[in-house]
Amino acid sequence: MKVLIVCSYRDFRKDGIIPYVKEQVNAISALGAECDYYLVHGKGAIGYLKEIPALRKKIREYRPDIIHAHYGLSGLLSNLSTRRIPVVVTYHGSDINVAKARKFSRLAIAMAKWNIFVSQRTMDIVHGAERKNCSLIPCGVDLTEDQLTTRDAARKILGWKPSDRKVLFAGMYMDDVKGPELTKAAIARVNSEELRVKSGEVELIEMRGYTREEVNRLMCAVDCLLMTSKTEGSPQVIKEAMACGCPIVSTDVGDVKERVAGLDGCYVVKNREPKEVAEAIEKAFEHKGKTMGREKILADGLSNEQIAERIMKIYEQVKSL
Repeated sequence: MKVLIVCSYRDFRKDGIIPYVKEQVNAISALGAECDYYLVHGKGAIGYLKEIPALRKKIREYRPDIIHAHYGLSGLLSNLSTRRIPVVVTYHGSDINVAKARKFSRLAIAMAKWNIFVSQRTMDIVHGAERKNCSLIPCGVDLTEDQLTTRDAARKILGWKPSDRKVLFAGMYMDDVKGPELTKAAIARVNSEELRVKSGEVELIEMRGYTREEVNRLMCAVDCLLMTSKTEGSPQVIKEAMACGCPIVSTDVGDVKERVAGLDGCYVVKNREPKEVAEAIEKAFEHKGKTMGREKILADGLSNEQIAERIMKIYEQVKSL
């Protein structure tokens, strides 16, 4: 089976491909699919639509059995570029949660042969009671040996002390959607004079400029991952932290509550209040060693190998429609 992957070009990546998309494609390829990419360089709706001729040329040359587009605009572009090849679209969250992007995603949903949503919340936003030609499939995560590194071993590699208190922020400070102000306010509260004297000051680490391997090491080394996003779909960073056995504190966005349900050392705060987030951070600090996140990833069928098997079944089903 030949599959053409359509997704936006990300200039901050050496190959231009979003890591979790590439990892999913690698897992699909391992099951026998022949995959190639069309990377969209245009920006905004007009920029995407201008790429219709180029995508049509790619389709004629590659002659895929399936087109799998990632994000709503890529899905709309793909559907407008062919009437013959079935199109599968995965919606990752921002293309549904943001009203401006949602209108284009709705068009793609109506035109696609099959639609994949990464969380129940995003599916609920655009679907009524009758749901046809759609599936709920979060993106998977690669499980690697470096994720098994103990906290002490990871800290030794990084030159940290065992007593250091470190929190990894799940995003970049410049990204307002990630809620950096709430994160900083919560850490300031944890670092209040009373608590700082008692336990030592907490250092907040911005997740910016690191390789995947370096992020895994940080997740193995820190006391917890902190995510204070305003909206999410099925955030990869949560599943990656789970794979590393990292304690997690998060706001109630996307499918985070479902992902970490029942995991000791992981906390979802109900309200976007610094006090509540700070209290959850203090609880996470009490968890020693790794969480059972890796085991839950496998139990929930969220390794990339498990997700790839589900997607291949969709390809076979769509191909026969």
